[in-house]
Order: sequence, then structure tokens, then C-alpha cells
Amino acid sequence: MCLLLTVAGWLTFFGAQAQVVPPVTTPPVTQPPPDSLSQDTTKTQEFLKTLKDISQRKTLMGRAVKALVVFKPRKVEGPVENARLPQTYDQHNYKVVRSIYFKRLDAFGYSINDTLAVPDNYLERLGNGLHMRTKQSMLRNQILFQEGDMLEPLDLSESERLLRQTAYILDARVLVNDSTSTEDSVDVVIITKDVFSISASGSASTSSTRLSLRDINFMGLGHQIRTSYRFGLSEPQPWQFQGRYFIENISRSFISAELLYNNTYYYKQQSISFRRDFFATNTKYAGGASASWYQTLQPDYYQVEDPEPGAPIPHTPLDYYVQDFWLGRAFRLKSYDLAQDNPGRFITAARVMNVRYTQGGGPTLQSARLYLTAFGYSFRRYYKDQYLFGFGRTEDIPAGNLLAITAGFEDGSVKNRPYLGLKGAFGKYRSNFGYLYGGLEYGSYRYKGGWEQGVLTTEALYFTPLYRLRNWRWRHFLWSRSSLGLRRPDLFALDIDQEDGIRGFSSQEVRGYRRFVLNYETNFFTPLTLLGFRLAVVGFADAAWLTSVKDRSPFREKPYTGFGMGLRFRNEYFTFNTIQILLGYYPRLPQLGNHQDFKLFQTTRQYYDFNDLRFTQPLISEFR
Repeated sequence: MCLLLTVAGWLTFFGAQAQVVPPVTTPPVTQPPPDSLSQDTTKTQEFLKTLKDISQRKTLMGRAVKALVVFKPRKVEGPVENARLPQTYDQHNYKVVRSIYFKRLDAFGYSINDTLAVPDNYLERLGNGLHMRTKQSMLRNQILFQEGDMLEPLDLSESERLLRQTAYILDARVLVNDSTSTEDSVDVVIITKDVFSISASGSASTSSTRLSLRDINFMGLGHQIRTSYRFGLSEPQPWQFQGRYFIENISRSFISAELLYNNTYYYKQQSISFRRDFFATNTKYAGGASASWYQTLQPDYYQVEDPEPGAPIPHTPLDYYVQDFWLGRAFRLKSYDLAQDNPGRFITAARVMNVRYTQGGGPTLQSARLYLTAFGYSFRRYYKDQYLFGFGRTEDIPAGNLLAITAGFEDGSVKNRPYLGLKGAFGKYRSNFGYLYGGLEYGSYRYKGGWEQGVLTTEALYFTPLYRLRNWRWRHFLWSRSSLGLRRPDLFALDIDQEDGIRGFSSQEVRGYRRFVLNYETNFFTPLTLLGFRLAVVGFADAAWLTSVKDRSPFREKPYTGFGMGLRFRNEYFTFNTIQILLGYYPRLPQLGNHQDFKLFQTTRQYYDFNDLRFTQPLISEFR
């Protein structure tokens, strides 16, 4: 049975008060909205009064209710109805930062917008006592300015976003104290709210037992430790281990380091890496260096000349190591508004990757040294909204454009060939329309006068505005993806399992060469809570077209489909992922043999995510 509980979860989990996370900063109002969550119906108030009467009794039931339910009302603000650009404080551009005041809030009982909110009971205080608050030095590392610096445009809004996108900060505000600021200097106030950083999970069955531990803010330093150990497995390897140690933003350089070690029967990995991304719109330099060693048992699509669809694919050993280095430079474009920085950037980057196979290989796998260079344009802005992937916390929505051209040369042990890749993407947000993202990517090698081993991928994501019905909120999501192999020998490299196609679907028999996937989801965010966890009702409908015939359209095949609904739980104050319990219906599963058309499954991964429109290292288009 899966336990998605924190280490001290049994103590703090039941004491965490279910409250709506305050929305992004809005102008103060004298009264809450007429349909805010603070307005309960008469029946609800009568029910709460009954619970309060029970909690005052000196019985076991009374003490349990008193520990689980907090009756003290708190200020609750309604959600943001329209996404907005972050406040820019244009009037303070190029002033000297005189002082920075940090207000750090623990995970339980505090509100980033309500300074009067404090922990209400012993369990909330105990949970905060077990949690080590983020060090002030780590918060200083994440912001783009220090005392004595000249305040550049976007420094405040970008610093707030960088704080919020860390794993250990739930929400953040970066504000200017206008009452103490002068014509040439400013005082900045930074408010942050932590999440409870320690968590554990486990599962047990007749075949194996799994234990996982993680701390995403070790000693309040922002370091992440993740481990997973599985034992009691049958031969050939009775145990499995996965470990990761991640150090974010070393000494305010925005360089992160990561150590990885995975050891399973089918997959072994050891790697060390350093990287610095284009983390903010005004970042000038980015780069990375890594070294990795792999041992895998991979499906070999080339041993059988004409494999039957659904036939098992043999596995062969594949051992190799990879050395990877890249460096990028962003150039600021001219701005015709002296009060605003132009967020558009022209970017160049170069990459060298050395891949050596010590065992195994194939027509698309060869030891080689790859030289890549890329040129691109990136324009990014971020809007703030709620109820996208979270349950009320502030979320940053990327909007803008990205265009990149990648060219390179592969110096291989079998053949030498040039490479060309193109990528374009855009993201648009309108308050009365919603969000729309579209992306297209193409990459292929040139060999003997023709193009080979090519891939064409497309992606589109749309979500509606946030609709309201009294205390309920809901959105609709629509996501499409396609992956088309072009002159490739690996005709069975694609599948439609889980996040690659149909959620809850799993079959080694369904593989192909060209794929198109369409996913629909609706989320109803309820005002209900269960022991501090917010509750949402989820409905989904997925369809996937897949062909294993070379150069054939996937739409000529009958689609695989999945339909379902279920519940989603999340407590924003904990680090472990959202808990989802879904029931799916798969009409074509019985045709594959030994499958049922209904399936109850649990998942902790959110199905959708934003493409950040961020220029990354020069890449080879993936076929997966």
C-alpha cells in the first residue's frame, strides 16, 4: 500500500489547517468577494457548530476533533480572475538598493498575504519545529540584486519568480517599501513561505518492498537529497537503488551541481554535472559540463528484419559513456522605452559531445564526437495566475516566442554526416481566452545525398480561463502531440504508454513508427478539504493513433482510446506530489489479450506542464 506521507507526516499531516493559499497581490479591498470561500451556507455553519460542541467534550472523540479541525476563522481572499503581468515598479528603476528585509514564514499556519495568521494548535507548531526554515543566505542567492546595487528593470519581478520556482518555496513576494524609499534609493521587502521539505513513501507487495526518502531543503540550504531502495526482488538482481544529490545555485553563481547513481538490473547510471541555464530574461551567459556512464539492456529493433506487430522485442546489452560541454551567450536587444528593458534576446551557443560505446550499438547508434552550434531568438514574459497545476498557490505562466536553428557535424566511427535542426514555439495568454502554446521541431542527418534518421514533432497546449460557480472553480485542458519518424530503421521505437500517450495505459505490444496523441482533461476544484488536503474532481479522454508501417500516416490506423475520472488531492504545504486516484476505461485493451477494459490506478505526476520558451543547449531532436 502506497504511503505518500512525510517523515513526521503522521504528526503534522493531521494538524495542517486547510486554507486557501492567498492569491497574487491585488489592491486592498474592504470586504471579501460575495462568493468567497469564507461565506458558508447555513447547513455548513450548523455542522461546524456541532463539531465545535463535540471538540469541547473531554472524550476521545472530542480530543480527536479538536486536533483535526481548526475553528478559528481566517482571512481568505478569492482567486485571481485574470492573469496579470507582475508589478514592475518602473518608478524605482536605476535607484540604489539601500536595504533588503527578509520575512521568512514556516510551512504551517502562516499566510504570505495575511500577517495576522499564526499557527493555531500544537500540531502546526510541532510541524514547524521539525522543519528547518530556508537560510537567509539561500534567499539572497536567488535574487538578482544586493545592497548597494543599482536596481535594473525586471530585477524585482524576476527575483520573485526565481524564488517561487524553487522546490522549497511555496510562494514569494518582492516588494518596495514606498514609505521609506527616496528619489535615489529604495528599501526592498522580501516575504517567502516554505514548504515542509522532508517526505517519505513506500510500498509493499508479495514480490518486493520499496522505501523512498527525500529532503528538498536539507538543513535549510536548498540542497536536495532523494533516495529510493527496493528489495525482496527475484533474481537476477534482488535489489535496486536510486540516489540523487542536487546543489542549487552555488555561491550565487546560479551554477547548479548534481550527482546521480542508479542501479537496477535493466539500467545502471553514474553521472556528475554542472549547469547554468538562462534562468532569467536578462541572463548573459549559460553553459554546462557533465560526464555520465551507462549500462543498459535496451530493446533491439534491428535483430528481426520484419517483426510482427505486437511481437516481443529482444533486449541486448548496451554500455557507453558520454562527455558533454556547452556554452551560450545572450545579447540584449535595443529597447525604445527607457523605463523598460526589452525582454527579447538574440542567443548563440556551441556544444561538444563525445559518445563512446564499449558494448552494443546499431544503425542509429555509433561512437562519435558531435559538434553543434545554435542561433536563436527568445522573448519571454510571465503572467501570474492560480488553479492551473496547484490548488490556489501563485503560478507563473510563460508567454512569448522562441526560434532556434541548430547545425552541426557528427564525426562517427561508422560514418560522418552533418546535422540540421529547427525549432519554433510560441505562448500566448488572454484573460478572456486562456492560454495557447504551439511548438514545432525538426531534425535530421545528411548522408550520401539524402536525409536520414529524421524526426518531426509538434505540440499544442490550450487551457481555458478559470470558470467559477459559487465556491467551485474549473478549467479545461486540451493537449496534442505528434512524433513522425522520417527515414528511420527503428520502426518500433514509439509507444503510447502513460505520459507518452494514454494515461493508465500500459502495453509492450503496442509500438510504432509514427504517433499522434490527443488528450482532454477537465478539473473541478472544490471548496472541500480532507485532513488539510484540497480536493479536485478530474475527468479525462485520451486518444492515440500509432502506425508501425514505414512512411504511413498514423490516422490510417484505428485509434487507441482511454476515458476516465477520479479524484485529485494536494496539500500545498508538503513536498510530495499530488495524489490522484483514477478509474479508466480502455475499449481496445481486451483485443490485445490478457487485459481488462477497466483499470483503477494511482499516479503522482501531473500530466501537463508548461514549455518555458527558454533557449537551452543545442539539441538533437529526440525520437521517443
